[in-house]
Amino acid sequence: LGLGIDLGVKEFAVISNGTVKKNINKTAKLKKLEKQLKREQRCLSRKYEDLKKRSKKKGEATRQNIQKQVVKVQKLHHRIDHIRADYINKTIGEIVKTKPSYITIEDLNVSGMMKNRHLSKAVASQKFYEFRNKLEAKCREFGIELRIVDRWYPSSRLCHECRRIKSDLKLSDREYICECGYHADRDYNASLNLRD
Repeated sequence: LGLGIDLGVKEFAVISNGTVKKNINKTAKLKKLEKQLKREQRCLSRKYEDLKKRSKKKGEATRQNIQKQVVKVQKLHHRIDHIRADYINKTIGEIVKTKPSYITIEDLNVSGMMKNRHLSKAVASQKFYEFRNKLEAKCREFGIELRIVDRWYPSSRLCHECRRIKSDLKLSDREYICECGYHADRDYNASLNLRD
């Protein structure tokens, strides 16, 4: 039996076996770290502004403080990065452990999504590209076939029951309701279509 994985911004991944991997960026821990990062970055930028106004003599001490602040910001970046990478690794590990005969994912147009300024930060923090690369490597290691579906395949718009395409489906529609009476979560419906 194969698996279909629908990657998204609301939930990180919805898998056709019914498993939903939450968006880790919405957890309290990461939100707190992001807030902290924002604060430290603001502090760093203030120190730079200060340096411009000072005389050379006083500037030396400020420069050392700036260096310390830079290190603080870098450490936070690393920490957030590691948490996300770890989550991706664990998710892939869990998926591969179920030993599916094949896994299907969409070929996402990440650079296109990044152009939408409302979505770009959310898309960047999901690390879809990293997920795909690591999944490819794991599949090779375990001998699982990885199928990548063309990005124009209407996985979200297609009804899993009657195969009818619902062309007026908006991003805000979280439920998929078809004329044939089929009703499911939009992302779950997409993952079933990807699996098949």
